[in-house]
Amino acid sequence: MYLSTSRAADITADPASPAAPKGPVRAVPGTVFALGLVSLFTDVSAEMVTAVLPLYLVAGLGMSPLAFGALDGLGQGATALLRLVGGRVSDRTHRRKLVAGTGYALSAACKAALLAVTAPWSVAVVLAADRTGKGLRTAPRDALISLSCPPGEQGRAFGVHRAMDTTGALLGPLAAFGVLWAAVDGYPAVFTVSCCFAVLGVVVLALFVRETADPAPAPAPNRAPAAVAGPPVVRTLLRIPGLRRLCLTAAVLGLFTVGDSFLYLLLQRRLDLSAAWFPLLPVGTAAVFLLAAVPVGRLADRLGRHRVFLGGHLLLFGACLLLLVPLPSGPAFFPGVERVLGVLALLGLFYAATDGVLMAAAGPLLPAGLRTTGLAVLQTAQALARFAGSLLFGAGWTLWGPGPALAAAAGGLLLALTATAALTGRRPGDT
Repeated sequence: MYLSTSRAADITADPASPAAPKGPVRAVPGTVFALGLVSLFTDVSAEMVTAVLPLYLVAGLGMSPLAFGALDGLGQGATALLRLVGGRVSDRTHRRKLVAGTGYALSAACKAALLAVTAPWSVAVVLAADRTGKGLRTAPRDALISLSCPPGEQGRAFGVHRAMDTTGALLGPLAAFGVLWAAVDGYPAVFTVSCCFAVLGVVVLALFVRETADPAPAPAPNRAPAAVAGPPVVRTLLRIPGLRRLCLTAAVLGLFTVGDSFLYLLLQRRLDLSAAWFPLLPVGTAAVFLLAAVPVGRLADRLGRHRVFLGGHLLLFGACLLLLVPLPSGPAFFPGVERVLGVLALLGLFYAATDGVLMAAAGPLLPAGLRTTGLAVLQTAQALARFAGSLLFGAGWTLWGPGPALAAAAGGLLLALTATAALTGRRPGDT
């Protein structure tokens, strides 16, 4: 994927990617569609569980905001080193499908394990193992997507994948909501159905995803070496100006990114929403993400992926402001309904403008032999920053209360956006 350092600067700078397709839109490769199905089934499984956990742990089991922040951050931080391991093993063995499949299978096993655990600490252990599976699979999966299409179509390919992935995120909470209403045993029934969907995702991966062969490396004077082992690999990758800039931007912004679970809890408390409706909040976010993923991905191919990534965080800042502004007084059909819809819409657009777009920005920068490792380095930088951010936000909520903590996070995010935008403007080809 890395053609040269100068090519890296061209693609990650804000001007539109030169290879963006024009005219009739071609179908995405079969690998992208198959991986989209895998992610769809896996996200149905994952979101069935995560849709009910925040309120259950905080309101049901009495977990403090600081402890929940640690648990939420664990979903990011526990995967950090595993992302690098999964990326490096995939690149050295050229078995990206096998490594990704191992991660998906581990997550499926964890859904079954949830049926056997009851204490908060044991739930945390299972969730950490589940996130370990996610850490193993994410970089190899994204590398398979990136290797299956040309550089100018990366945004659209990742947009299609993320749209299918988000379809699962949309259906998962609805499935959990339906199971909780219909089943007698409640949460065990949710975990059982979740496990079935996770296993289905593994089966689709095994049967329909094809391993993509690495393209022959093109001679280029500044091409990064592809056969370096151990820690020097990371140092070699970080010498690429475009990747170095993306890692710094993702880490700085990730430190002030408030997790959606915290935003849902804030919505529930501000508007006094019934606990029965809490699992449906992620549905609104997922619906917007689903509708916006492909058009935003194509927009990023033309307008500039780094620019769209920064714009997505500005939308998250807007969601924080909506939660901070006092509710208007006076009669209303449903007090705060506009606030709920606004926050969920901005949050969905934030994910559409950042999730797949970040990987699409990094993909064309990396040589084929180090593509998975390079994506893992970027994901690790973002994951560690978000882990620290969740801990800090949980601590701020515990010490100051939810309002001041959110105000501090929003102020930090605005400062981080200003700094990264100014840095990008001064040195478009570097960090």
